Amino acid sequence: MTGFESIVYEKERGRARITLNRPDKLNAITLKMMAELNEALWEADNDRDVHCVIVRGAGRSFSAGYDLAGADRDVPVSRIEDRKANRYRGGSTPDDDTWQLERAQRYRMALFDMHKPSICQIHGHCLAGGTDIALLCDMLVAAEDAKIGFPAARGMGALPNNMWLYNVGPQWSKRLMLTGDTVTGAEAQQLGLVMKAVPPEDLEAEVEGLADRMALIDPDVLTVNKRAINLGLELMGARTLQRLACENDMRGHNAAAAKAFFRSAVEDGLGQALRTRDAPFGDGRARVNGPEKRDAEGRLVEDSPWPKNR
Repeated sequence: MTGFESIVYEKERGRARITLNRPDKLNAITLKMMAELNEALWEADNDRDVHCVIVRGAGRSFSAGYDLAGADRDVPVSRIEDRKANRYRGGSTPDDDTWQLERAQRYRMALFDMHKPSICQIHGHCLAGGTDIALLCDMLVAAEDAKIGFPAARGMGALPNNMWLYNVGPQWSKRLMLTGDTVTGAEAQQLGLVMKAVPPEDLEAEVEGLADRMALIDPDVLTVNKRAINLGLELMGARTLQRLACENDMRGHNAAAAKAFFRSAVEDGLGQALRTRDAPFGDGRARVNGPEKRDAEGRLVEDSPWPKNR
């Protein structure tokens, strides 16, 4: 379907596929991409021929996170926006920062709020903002060798969306958020972070097969079953926590470490700032099974008696 620049929308056999389409940037997420994603999701939800939505990424990864270089951020809030005549919010005050975070969150929350179910198809990197999109989907299927985590939690703020608690519980949520370490798709399945992990070569067929089964069911029946579970999550505070996550991230942006990171990104370049942030963490991996033995560079040593991950 034409009209989108950062995603691809296609429909066939009772499903809509939405593909994040900035493969040269590992599908780094921009405000434009989120706005287009939101529009495509509501199109699919409104289309009586669509039973479910598949969200996936083009190229080598699902998404490596938010585009910190600031590309494609000029997305008008309304059709009457006039920057020459009016003064609009920036991000310099705490309230402005929270407002901007909430605006982006509203785009993503369509995945939770839409009536029809969604499947996230994860391969390669699913980091930071990539997890913000993925974990709002109803079911996540990952390649066993996918890399999933939120490294930005090491020094840039908090998570602006937070469904981790409802999938993996408090202890592993803290383990991964408080270090920014990553897990593989296979490990994510053990934790409940994804529904299922399969060999990379089977990923597309697995997701499409699940969509085939939902295509056999009346969309109105799919809706009532999804909404019953999501209302249960809301009763457990899930939607309120998403709103609070934006305010919490604003607080994180005002931490000394976050200010130092963004200052370094300006003075030394974004790449160097990221390398400085992540270097002390070695390979940046967590181990789900067995002891975390590391070499002098902070890399996991594969000498555990536990089965190795694929």
